[in-house]
Amino acid sequence: MKKPINLGLVVCVSGILFLIGCSRSNEKPAAPPQPPVDFGTVKTKAEQGDLESQVRLGQLYANGEGVKRDFAEAARWYKQAADKGYPDAQTALGELYEAGRGVALDYVQAAKLYRLAADQGNIIAQFSLASMLQAGRGIQKDHAEAFKWFRAAAERGDSQAQFNVAQRYEIGIGVPEDRVEAFKWFSLAAGQGITDARARREKLKEKMSGEELKEAKKRIASFVPHVEQRKGAGK
Repeated sequence: MKKPINLGLVVCVSGILFLIGCSRSNEKPAAPPQPPVDFGTVKTKAEQGDLESQVRLGQLYANGEGVKRDFAEAARWYKQAADKGYPDAQTALGELYEAGRGVALDYVQAAKLYRLAADQGNIIAQFSLASMLQAGRGIQKDHAEAFKWFRAAAERGDSQAQFNVAQRYEIGIGVPEDRVEAFKWFSLAAGQGITDARARREKLKEKMSGEELKEAKKRIASFVPHVEQRKGAGK
């Protein structure tokens, strides 16, 4: 799993949501169980070209839900929707390439797919692309661009991305040091249950002036997660 660590090192391993449906943080409660899925209905719609159903069918095969687990078949259905520009499918297929499940391990292809989906606003792809950029895995290492994509996901409310953004502002990785911004993002991540963010925020607070704290709290209060319209959806 992609788990946050100090200095903004790689914080997740793919397959977190599309493949096995688990959370990126052990600190978050598990999602409620999903209602039973009619495999036959999903497959019929997927065969008719419905992109959302193709992704859902890929998930069923990847999870072994209602059918024997088959990552190769999952990849086949993800690819059909991915080739039509559907960002959820591009992300899911990228995860398979990064994990080497159902397809040959290929970090380069994973990074390409993540970028395609990230450009369309897929928050998971934005986080995964940032992780690959910071590690130089399948793509040239670039801390500045990694920050850009972590920030994009953070602006949309992703707690793990917010924690990564805070660390980079605190230390100056891919972006100039900024204690006010670091405090802001640590606070937002802490508010979503990231324990490490709370501890880092309190430690940072000891170094900040009254004016810096005042400004940071002002920015926290005015933060509203950015919502993007999904691109590439539909048949």
